[in-house]
Parts: sequence; C-alpha cells; structure tokens
Amino acid sequence: MRIVFMGTPDYATKILEGLLGKFDIVALVTQPDKPVGRKQVLTPPHIKRFVLEQGLDIPILQPPTLKDKKVIEQIASFKPDFIVVAAYGMLLPKEILSIAPSINLHASLLPRYRGASPIQQALLEGDTITGVTAMLMDEGLDTGDILAYDVCEIEENDTAITLFAKLADLAANLTPLVLERFKKIKPLPQLDVDASYCKKIKKSDGEITLDDATTTYNKYRAFIVWPGIFLPNGLKLKKIALFAKEGEHRAGEILAVEKDFIVVGCERGSLKVERVQPPSKKEMDAVAYIRGQRIGIGDTLF
Repeated sequence: MRIVFMGTPDYATKILEGLLGKFDIVALVTQPDKPVGRKQVLTPPHIKRFVLEQGLDIPILQPPTLKDKKVIEQIASFKPDFIVVAAYGMLLPKEILSIAPSINLHASLLPRYRGASPIQQALLEGDTITGVTAMLMDEGLDTGDILAYDVCEIEENDTAITLFAKLADLAANLTPLVLERFKKIKPLPQLDVDASYCKKIKKSDGEITLDDATTTYNKYRAFIVWPGIFLPNGLKLKKIALFAKEGEHRAGEILAVEKDFIVVGCERGSLKVERVQPPSKKEMDAVAYIRGQRIGIGDTLF
C-alpha cells in the first residue's frame, strides 16, 4: 500500500513511525524550513529531522503552497493509494484530494474543536475527555466524514506536552487500522450543528490578569510550549499549580511564602508559583525573585 504522508510537528512524526515497516511511504510532504529563535536560525520541521536522522529513503517535499500545478503533479506522480495527513498546517485543495483518499488524524473528537489548536483548546476548556478522529478529508476545515475515533482521559496535571504525547500514541495506533480496514468502514457525516472551532494561537493569548485561578492554570497547561503565560508587567510564570479554586483576593497578591514556592492570589482562587522569568532575564525560583524585588506577603506581583 503506497502512502504519501503529510505532516510537520512531532505529533505527525509519531504517526509516521507507526506506519513505517507496515506500508510503503513513497513521499513526505511537510512545511518549509523556518527561522527559529532570536538568531532566526533556519530550522527544519520535526518530521523532516526524523526522516534525515533515521536515514530513511523517503523523498521530502517542502512546497510553500499546495496550489502550484507542478506540486500537484509531483504528488500525483507517486501514485499513492492514500494520502495521510497529520498536523500538516495547510488546507488541501481539491486537486490534491482527488489524487487518492486523504485521511486526516485530527487531535479532537470531531466535530468538537475543528481548527488549528484542538489540544490547547481542550485544556483551556478544562475538558476531562478528548481523543483522535480519523477523518476522510474534504475541502472544508475539518468537516469531512468520520472514519474512526479513539478516546483518552485528560488528567488535571496534563499539559499540552503530555496531551500531545497521549494523542500521538492514539493516532499512531489508529492509523494503520483505518488504512487496513478502509474498504469495510462506512464513513459517518459530521453534525455541523455540534461543531465548535479553535483559532491559531497568538503570543498575546498568553497574557493573564489573575482573575480566576482555574482559568489561569488551564492557560498555563495549554500554552506551556508557546507562548507561555505572563503578567501585564511581562513577568512569566514558568511553573505553577492550582492551589485553591475558591477564595477572593487581590489579583497578584502574595498570600504565603514557603521554602520552594509562593502562593499568589487571584480574584477567585489562588495559585502555587514555583518558577518565574522576569523580562529579558533567566528563569528563577519564585522565592528568589520576590526577595530580589524586596516584596513579600501582602504585596502584589504586578
């Protein structure tokens, strides 16, 4: 069975690993290399690095657009039986969808959280259940017929990092089953009335005002990789936990100072803060930070 695989981050890499040795991966299509960090070092996508480091004999395509006729012809030239898509980062035009059945492994239980950031959105909403949907792609944004689901729990200490790993494992196990049983599966249309959407995350989404402890903690879980969470004065909260869901306080008030953490009040509830990072400085212990700022119980972080 010939597969053209389309994906970009480590979530996609895990799914690709699950296909190696079972199917003939005839090509990888991924995003172009992009500048990363302050020095803007040109960096390949995670999945490209994996293929190169493993020495896999898989042609790699990195087109800036999928609408180019030459790109479409090149993908068609591999004569795939299926196109498998996982967090690729672009919508597929109908010309590519018509080459072969295109199966997307979306990291939510569709039609919930169609769009760019389903894992982060599940954490922001405080969901306790999520999963992976294998979907037969159409031209819409995650609107295609459903082929299969797999489900997992979201624990209170799960972050985007751990949840990405859980869902990648689910998708890696689900994909071969869907491909092998494709002809026996009856696709199930999505109910648009139940659909919800999630947006592409911006840096500004990470700003917090400590209005609610649970909401703030969920933002920390969702944005732990990027953009993180930070106060209006630019102080980043790098390691926190939910201390109390209830209780009324001044936002940012230091309620207690312990050996390894401080307790910070929100308008509702409070947070345990272990690590912070001041603007343009290195990450440090929260206790060391407040001592350096000569603030303590009763003062505020911003």
